[in-house]
Amino acid sequence: MLLPSVVPRILTCQRRRLYASAAVAGTSSDTSTTPKVFQVFDRQAKRLQKDRAASQVEQSRTVDYLRDEIGARVADRLLDIHRNFDTVVDLGSGSGHIIKHVKADKVKKMILCDMSALYRDKDIQYEVPVERQLVDEELLPFKQDSLDAVLSSLSLHWVNDLPGTLIQIKNALKPDGVFIGAMLGGDTLFELRTSLQLAETERESGVSPRVSPMADSNDMSRLLSRTGFTLTTVDVDEIQVNYPSMFELMKDLQAMGESNAVLTRRPLLKRDTMMAAAAIYKELHGHPDGTVPATFQIIHLIGWKPSENTPLPKKRGSANVSLKDVL
Repeated sequence: MLLPSVVPRILTCQRRRLYASAAVAGTSSDTSTTPKVFQVFDRQAKRLQKDRAASQVEQSRTVDYLRDEIGARVADRLLDIHRNFDTVVDLGSGSGHIIKHVKADKVKKMILCDMSALYRDKDIQYEVPVERQLVDEELLPFKQDSLDAVLSSLSLHWVNDLPGTLIQIKNALKPDGVFIGAMLGGDTLFELRTSLQLAETERESGVSPRVSPMADSNDMSRLLSRTGFTLTTVDVDEIQVNYPSMFELMKDLQAMGESNAVLTRRPLLKRDTMMAAAAIYKELHGHPDGTVPATFQIIHLIGWKPSENTPLPKKRGSANVSLKDVL
């Protein structure tokens, strides 16, 4: 992703809640008969992109505005749960975007996991004791029934086997443990996607996947239930950020480690095509002041591992209070 040295303002935030069904029936965690996963993303390229972003300390810190904001929202959801946690995993932790918002009276220990061996917050002392592990999100090393909670902020949208990862997370959780995640999805960067597609069609007579495919909130709601979670909830936040031009947006995406990692991507974007895309972007989506918007749709996920203490939904028609009277 690309952006200027000036941290842009988060302009709008729209939230709508979608509640998935709390009932889970006939779900199995056995992956032995699962067909081979279709590979969409180049995981090695993504690791190198994250390594490069982490190595550019000063530049990377100027573009943490989005990750810090989403990390704070994930932490808020954990803090809203009225219990204390012994061991919590932050999957795809980056430079500690979640843990900086977590208090020691809530969590005894956090395991920060990332696929990059480099991290920019090694000199920071957090309030919560920290353990670091080099972990691929598609192959989790945790024992079954060993974790109180698993958190993930802006990491799962680069996973090829998302159902497999969710099953591994559920298996690693203790009964009645909670998974809280946030991932890019839906119409994220639709302005950039459409502008690049139009420019490539005009200049190169074809299109290349310049922006990765995104999961939909409805898909994630069903996926949480099918992978064995109960009491599932899906929140969708929409954040719009203004940039001076398309070039600053792309520069920030790169500094975040969010550059394109689709396997079928073209290795280069021609200068002529890029200039045309920037002009189209400004013409179709630009503001009167000359800036251009970039939309980030954040899908927030909450799911609980079933246990004998898990609350069950009431039978249909058993309510004795009218919602109309309450409202």
